[in-house]
Amino acid sequence: MARDHLTDATLRTPSRRERQTTIFEWMEGLARRAETGDPTGPALGVFWATLALMGVGLLVQAAHAATVAAPGKLVDELAFQSWFRLMGLGVLLVAARLGPVGVRRFVPALMVLSVILLVAVFLPLIGDPRNGSRRWIQVLHYTFQPSELARVAVVLWVADRCVRLGPLVRDTRRGILPMLTLVLTCFALIAAEPDVGGSILLLVCALATMWVGGARATMVFGSLGTVLGGGLLVAAAFLPYVQSRIDTFLGHKTNHQVEASELAMDRGDVLGVGLGQGTARNEAVPYLDSDYVFAQVGEELGLAGMLLVLGLYAYFLVCALRLVLSIPDRYPALAAFGLLVSVSLQAMLHLQIVSGLAPPKGMTLPLISDGGTSLLVTCLAVGLALGAVRRHPRSG
Repeated sequence: MARDHLTDATLRTPSRRERQTTIFEWMEGLARRAETGDPTGPALGVFWATLALMGVGLLVQAAHAATVAAPGKLVDELAFQSWFRLMGLGVLLVAARLGPVGVRRFVPALMVLSVILLVAVFLPLIGDPRNGSRRWIQVLHYTFQPSELARVAVVLWVADRCVRLGPLVRDTRRGILPMLTLVLTCFALIAAEPDVGGSILLLVCALATMWVGGARATMVFGSLGTVLGGGLLVAAAFLPYVQSRIDTFLGHKTNHQVEASELAMDRGDVLGVGLGQGTARNEAVPYLDSDYVFAQVGEELGLAGMLLVLGLYAYFLVCALRLVLSIPDRYPALAAFGLLVSVSLQAMLHLQIVSGLAPPKGMTLPLISDGGTSLLVTCLAVGLALGAVRRHPRSG
């Protein structure tokens, strides 16, 4: 009888090893292990990772320009690439001095400006249509992509609203619905350009910021699933290029750009063929310096170069997590979270697309790809996140 009693008690009381850990408990434990009392270390880690990625980007862009630039234009192209990276560093340092708190009072105006610019891409004489898309506006002699700035503005605005609402952020009518209305407006404007990838990136960053800011998970993930599911169905039905890219991803058809980029990475082997020695750029692979720049890294720097870039992004992500968890005040911490997630998620999407793990889509690799708007806005986002630490140090 005693043995039976002991057996029954053992069966009724699960051991600690048998306990099932949920994903939320695992994430909470990970956050506790990553938290640090001194934000200086993580902030420096993010800063140095950013500089290193910009340096790799300059080398890759210089190698690309050396083989495709018109005779006599190489020096101009190298100066252009160097100038934009210096501008990006300047933007980063200025943004770090301001921080999210320094720009908080301007966030509503920045949000209004972003919506106006998203509408302006459709206006004649202002919008600069390319390849059937209206994603750019002409500013003097330069083109500007408003959706990049809109993503930063939306994250800052959502973070501000979540903090101001307090407990009301969990209220559907007074909390999440007003925020969703503005976020979905920006999402629709970007999707109509059309830029499906950019609109999805903005939506995910905004909803992630809402969730961490206290909004109910059921509303956030329900909205994400509904909008993305419905949006992709509509895009696949009415946008032939979306259907074509889905068919390519599923293996129903081939795509020269995807196949050529995968072959380029395969040619790189372990150490690559050498900077400037790649042949993919001579095989008419479109946007090898921007949307498919990781393929150029793989061909010319090989597996070693790809692991270096992946390692830098992984280090950036780990330091970003520790940085956010070290900020004691809610608004700067929430803003830094959304801004750093936007950079990390964009990098992840680019890497998945180039490696064939996601449907082909034009998505630059932050800090490495060619593209002035993307580089400057990325530096702005990172700088503001670093500024959250500067204005709110934790003593002790």
